[in-house]
This record gives sequence, C-alpha cells and structure tokens, in this order.
Amino acid sequence: MDIRRFASGTIVGAVTLHIVGYLIFEVALSDFYLENAGPATNAFRAGNVQWALALANLSFAALITLAVMSRTGALTIGRGFVTGLVIGFLVWSGVDLVYYGLTHLWSLTVVIVDPLLEAIRNGIAGAIIALVLAKIPKKAE
Repeated sequence: MDIRRFASGTIVGAVTLHIVGYLIFEVALSDFYLENAGPATNAFRAGNVQWALALANLSFAALITLAVMSRTGALTIGRGFVTGLVIGFLVWSGVDLVYYGLTHLWSLTVVIVDPLLEAIRNGIAGAIIALVLAKIPKKAE
C-alpha cells in the first residue's frame, strides 16, 4: 500500500466529510433532526465535541480511501462517488438501525432519511478522494 496516497486521501476525505456534514446536518437540516428526535431526554449535547467528530471523519475517510484505492480499473470521480455512496449508505443504515433498536434517540423517519443523506455526504467525499488520488502517482510495487 502506498502510505502517501492513503494518508492524502484520508486527510482530504476527512476534511470533506466534516465540511459537507456541517452543511447538511448543522445548517440545512438541523431542524429536521430536532423535530424527529426520539423520546430520550437530555441525550444531545448543547455543542458538538469537534475533536470526536474529526476522529470519526478520519475513520470514515480512511475506509472510503481504502475502498477507492482497492477498486480495479480507471480511478474516476464517478467511481469514487459511487464507492463512497455505497459505503456511506451501508455503514449508516447499520448504525442507525442499531441506534433505533437499542435507544430512543431517533424516530423511524430519521432512521430512513439519515442513511440517504450520509450516502450523499460519503459519495461527495469519495469523489474528492478519487480526484486527489488520481493526481498522486502510484509508487512502483
């Protein structure tokens, strides 16, 4: 594995996930999530813990980067988008269903909508990761 390409994709992907996540979940749809919270009380913080979100975004970006780097064929923005989209949907469907099954954090509406929004966010990150990786030459194996 080319560590330089992996690190570059992960960092760019994490920054993309953070920015797009902020725009989707904090700016555009924060009211939707507040209106569709489950009956749990005092479950949400008044302010986000940014370092924890940054580490989560690094983790997700690393997963997407590994998947994008592992694909055969030409490295394109479209293929990166689809890879990120599928990973985002599958991961967040699982996470949201676990939350729904074990807690009172979300309504079923959020459990259905959130994986779709996360798929878009992760797809955008996958596209940006693919764009960056396409510009970094592969190391000779």
